[in-house]
Amino acid sequence: MLNRSSAPVFSTNFSFNLPKAEVISLNGGSNLIFLPGVQQEIVKLELIFKAGKWHESSSGLSHFTASLIDKGTATKTAQEIAEIFDYYGAQLEISPGYDYTVISLFTLAKYIQELFPLFLEILVSPSFPEEELILQKEIFIQNLKVSNQKNSYVAAKLLRKNIFGENHPYGRTIEEGNVTQLRLEDIKSFFKQNFHPFEIYLIGNIKSNQIDWVAQQFNSLIPQKLAESNFSKNAGFHTQHVPKDGSVQSSIRFGRQIINRHHSDYFQLLLLNHILGGYFGSRLMKSIREEKGLTYGIYSSIHPFKNDCMISIGADVNNDKLEVAKEEIKKEIKKLGEYPISEDEFISAKNHFLGSLQLEIANPFAVLEKIKNLRLNKLEEPYYNNLFSALKSANPKDFLGVAQKYFDADSFQEVTVGQIL
Repeated sequence: MLNRSSAPVFSTNFSFNLPKAEVISLNGGSNLIFLPGVQQEIVKLELIFKAGKWHESSSGLSHFTASLIDKGTATKTAQEIAEIFDYYGAQLEISPGYDYTVISLFTLAKYIQELFPLFLEILVSPSFPEEELILQKEIFIQNLKVSNQKNSYVAAKLLRKNIFGENHPYGRTIEEGNVTQLRLEDIKSFFKQNFHPFEIYLIGNIKSNQIDWVAQQFNSLIPQKLAESNFSKNAGFHTQHVPKDGSVQSSIRFGRQIINRHHSDYFQLLLLNHILGGYFGSRLMKSIREEKGLTYGIYSSIHPFKNDCMISIGADVNNDKLEVAKEEIKKEIKKLGEYPISEDEFISAKNHFLGSLQLEIANPFAVLEKIKNLRLNKLEEPYYNNLFSALKSANPKDFLGVAQKYFDADSFQEVTVGQIL
């Protein structure tokens, strides 16, 4: 019997081994990646399209194309589609992102063949009703007006704009003018050109004949050869404040463009970010929240994209604490490059980081996300094991030089949104 009067033994025996997925080459040229391991009778079928912001010619194309895909086909209305998925207890998710658009089907294994014809019809022949576009535009504009009243939302989008530039896919945003100018013809053209799956992921407790059947259904879908786009970064304001009358609090964002997953310093960068503001025991939380009481929460995050990467620091503070909070954040950034990390702090942060990473593969669906990340970003198969090994054996003295390269406070761009006292 478990003795709950004593704490479990602490272990630092970390490992990170991903199971090998089966890769099935389809006749059309795309790949079906299958991962077994789900005990419950559930299936997730996910298609990846090169149809994110990176591939759109104007702001909003990716978002609104994705929002209309399941709003009608040649034979069914949006309501009929929703009712069929509800009847089978299934769920359809359509997620446009910066680099890709992902369409996922969740269903019980026994219903996959019943639902697949409708799923394929949605993928191949959406009808894009004009009235649905009008409705989606109205909903988006209303939500945008609400979001633009939030200091944190405005600060986050301005930071990306200032880092990458307003015409860069990672920096531009969808504004009301983009929405009103968007035409149905543009959406149909974007769908025709970009919505051809080049990777298909399948996970679930399904039989081999069902896998073969799914693969056969996708054999007719031909991935489109798209030219690789290149965008130049055009940085905006280094320091920007947007006044907001009536705001009780101000939102702070610091950030900069930084190395991505393929750089040799990236593993160390991840742990340095964790020490700075990546978890509750981080320096920013201890200093800005616990010791000085300037905010309820503060964080530092790495945002890796396929073609670039950024780091951001964010917090909301009372207006009268804005200037002191900014100075304290800058001090913590500078300290990373000025003083070696203590052994105790390093071990604590490292163990928390590696333990959190292990939790990210706590179930088969999360494992598939890691495998997908490797494939979509062209990372080597032992990437995560290399990450574990590198950080597990790391010495805090090795991190000072890396911190000096990437945590120069003067290199961080700054955005604040709120009322000036």
